[in-house]
Amino acid sequence: MEVDAAGAGAGDGGRGGGDRSSFVIGLIENRAKEVGVAAFDLRSASLHLSQYIETSCSYHNTKTLLHFYDPMIVIVPPNKTAADGMVGVSELVGKHLPANKKGAVMVKNLSARDPSALGLDTYCKQYYLCLAAASATIKWIESEKGVIITNHSLSVTFNGSFDHMNIDSTSVQTLEIIDPLHTELWGTSTKKKSLFQMLKTTKTTGGSRLLRANLLQPLKEIQTINTRLDCLDELMSNEELFFGLTQGLRKFPKESDKVLCHFCFKPKKVTDEVLKPANGRKSQMLISDIIVLKTALDAIPFLSKVLKGAKSFLLCNIYQTICENPKYASMRKRIGDIIDEDVVHSRAPFVACTQQCFAIKAGIDGLLDVARRSFCDTSEAIHNLATKYREDFKLPNLKIPYKNRLGFYFVIPQKDITERLPNKFIQVVRHGKNVHCSSLELASLNVRNRSAAAECFLRTELCLEGLINEIREDIGILTLLAEVLCLLDMLVNSFAFTISTKPVDRYTRPEFTGRHPILESLHNDFVPNNLFLSEASNMVLVMGPNMSGKSTYLQQICLIVILAQIGCYVPAQFASLRVVDRIFTRIGTGDNVENNSSTFMTEMKETAFIMQNVSSRSLIVVDELGRATSSSDGLAIAWSCCEYLLSTKAYTVFATHMEGLSELATLYPNVKILHFEVDLRNHRLDFKFRLKDGVRKVPRYGLLLAKVAGLPNSVIDTATSITSRITEQEMVRMDSNSEQYRSLQMAYQVAQRLICLKHSNQGEDYIREALQNLKDGYLAGRLT
Repeated sequence: MEVDAAGAGAGDGGRGGGDRSSFVIGLIENRAKEVGVAAFDLRSASLHLSQYIETSCSYHNTKTLLHFYDPMIVIVPPNKTAADGMVGVSELVGKHLPANKKGAVMVKNLSARDPSALGLDTYCKQYYLCLAAASATIKWIESEKGVIITNHSLSVTFNGSFDHMNIDSTSVQTLEIIDPLHTELWGTSTKKKSLFQMLKTTKTTGGSRLLRANLLQPLKEIQTINTRLDCLDELMSNEELFFGLTQGLRKFPKESDKVLCHFCFKPKKVTDEVLKPANGRKSQMLISDIIVLKTALDAIPFLSKVLKGAKSFLLCNIYQTICENPKYASMRKRIGDIIDEDVVHSRAPFVACTQQCFAIKAGIDGLLDVARRSFCDTSEAIHNLATKYREDFKLPNLKIPYKNRLGFYFVIPQKDITERLPNKFIQVVRHGKNVHCSSLELASLNVRNRSAAAECFLRTELCLEGLINEIREDIGILTLLAEVLCLLDMLVNSFAFTISTKPVDRYTRPEFTGRHPILESLHNDFVPNNLFLSEASNMVLVMGPNMSGKSTYLQQICLIVILAQIGCYVPAQFASLRVVDRIFTRIGTGDNVENNSSTFMTEMKETAFIMQNVSSRSLIVVDELGRATSSSDGLAIAWSCCEYLLSTKAYTVFATHMEGLSELATLYPNVKILHFEVDLRNHRLDFKFRLKDGVRKVPRYGLLLAKVAGLPNSVIDTATSITSRITEQEMVRMDSNSEQYRSLQMAYQVAQRLICLKHSNQGEDYIREALQNLKDGYLAGRLT
């Protein structure tokens, strides 16, 4: 069965125009809830295979994967209730070989990498489901798209989605990674931007897609992250290199990555009688691809000149594999033997059409030269006709633009038409301040002109057949060039450009120290705040009134971790982190009417998903857990969830209004309490948006807001008396616990700071001073 995921809402990638999805996905599940996924990207000619156990009854992992790929088509096996005639995986893979065997053979033949490097013998047994899905997906593409995939042309990755940080689809939405939850900032007309929209200054569609993929699945391998950061260091310190690369990338056509991968697909042979009009269009696209390839190869020498003195490993590697690879020069020479030297890629429709007609050097094909003369004669006749109409009908501003689907047509400003247009003009349509129209003479010339152009395209394709076959023999270097251009576009035009537009001290390079992460002075547009998390202090409880900045702070932490793990600088004065394998969020929700789920049930389902999938290297961010039920049950659930998360060694940032949770810090030394500073001025709350140590210090802000809202004084007085008694009892209990465990907590804090100093990269004088301060604080009985 195939599903049109674009219409079914399989993902909301926030795309439009050239950013539309190009993924076709095959999806298979067995009875043990093991899922095999094959995702084929038609744009980049790449195949991504994943197989995993679906741990969530609501298919959370599969939803996340679909959200990541945002496929245009999903192919699934037919089920018992499916309609008759529905094409499923079992029909597509065929009867002659088992699905996984057929998939393994296909992948082995089509992969650009050496089959032994893929380990297909192992994968065939272990990942049989995704190989079966691959077989079905490839069969569907070849059948529906009318192409044959060139051998040894695909970039194949196994288990790709789980070699990266995993961010579930709910977290993608709540963290506003791709799309903002609200399009406008509250109280202003300023448009709110997501992280993707903020960084989307890429110049190519491929670079934009790579950026999106990195944000949804950040890296986990420290070496790759640091390689990107080293490259970014060099770009930030070497202006000549940065501007040189910016200029060099502009020389490559925007469609380069897409066009370079087109050569992986070979059209199936069809007879001239079947699809002759369509063949003309396909021929035109093929010629356009060759011109784009020529323009891209012409841009490599300038790129080579810019990269020659680069020092970072990534840029040096690009220089060696692209700029010093003789195969590119050899391919450019072979193209130069057939394609005219003056032909360039153009986005203007008629200029592009003319370039395509004259792409082949004169004298190679006699019939092509005849068709070109006819094309030139009709083009000249059309422009002469426009000149004649300007003079005969006194229309000096008459223009004659060209569109691929319409051909030539007239555009006349409304102001030049005094009464009405002469009867010669037909198909008159108003467009704003202009009138669009044609004439019988122009329509006749258009038919002859387009016929001559179509003949040029068909003859040109015949001349290019041998050249294209030679190009397909070296298809690997084109897919490599496409990948490099997308990566450079993301690093230079997105990361480096964004950082260069900010103040010098606003962004910094993150460090990955492995054990003891610390983020200091996280910058936003208002007030910087700090965060410290380590294995010895792996939970932070953040307290404070509504609107004090808790939710923004939680979101900010996650976004900085994501930025760091895609290899970008982060908005902080200093950042030292450990690599995170998954990010879980439980931030604000409402009733889910569609799934018949209350606010509390939705909250519990999301929390259950976290508990079932959390690991020791996860980052969990929770905002107001348990507020949608009774206060006693909510506190009990929040407390028990905190205790469970403390036992996992995962890093947890927990925002809450529940003062009872602060008692956790008296029982567990690895819990730290923070609060957002708020002052009382004239019985109103003055938010400072500044994080401070300890429990929230705002006395009875709920009662204060209730009084401002107009509740009777007698009600406020009674509530004040009740909360005073409750608070007094809680303080007595907390003081008792604090005194009982004080010595243990002091020892724990000393050990924690000693471990941090052991792994610190600070100088000897700094460490000596820190040790002395630690000693003095311990003897005085207060560690700050």
